[in-house]
Amino acid sequence: MSSLVTSASLKEFFRMLLEDATGNQRLTLTEVTEFYLVNLLSDFVASDKLFTRDDQGRSDQEPLAFLYQRALHQEREERIRTLRRLGDVSLYRAGFFSGSLQHTAVGADYYIQMGGAAYGQVATLAPSGGFAGVYQELAEKFTRLVDVLEEIAARGLAANGASGTLKVYESWTRTGNASLERVLVDTGVLVKKKGLSN
Repeated sequence: MSSLVTSASLKEFFRMLLEDATGNQRLTLTEVTEFYLVNLLSDFVASDKLFTRDDQGRSDQEPLAFLYQRALHQEREERIRTLRRLGDVSLYRAGFFSGSLQHTAVGADYYIQMGGAAYGQVATLAPSGGFAGVYQELAEKFTRLVDVLEEIAARGLAANGASGTLKVYESWTRTGNASLERVLVDTGVLVKKKGLSN
């Protein structure tokens, strides 16, 4: 059997993780929004998707403010693509790298505000009847979706053994995040407190 993961199995893997995390957090999403998020997670497995390439071919993280500034000067279709990228990158970074964002000048709240606003603008610009509803849902539920992705990331870390679980524990003690607490309860590191949802 091949050790390579197919695109279909990767998407199925993320679909199951997303369903578990949204179920744990009692967050309901439309089927098409779930599809969008599964594709986003699958795409960002390749870390170079988070980066842009300059004229010399070097990759770098483009600041969100630069993306937004560029979008303001673009025609409608190009603006939609740029704002969508801003939303996607913000959601992924805020969800999967929230711990490291604590040590930056702007923090996770900046990513949440920029990403939610970007998706909201895409919903306004997108043709009605298309994906406008998806972008609206992403904008409205952005903060909760960050929590969902944070739980998915924490479960991945905890599955990597004691060092990963320790990272989840350290993040939980710093933030008190209920999603991280749920992961620690599920792994047996913490005892379930009364009132903690499944």
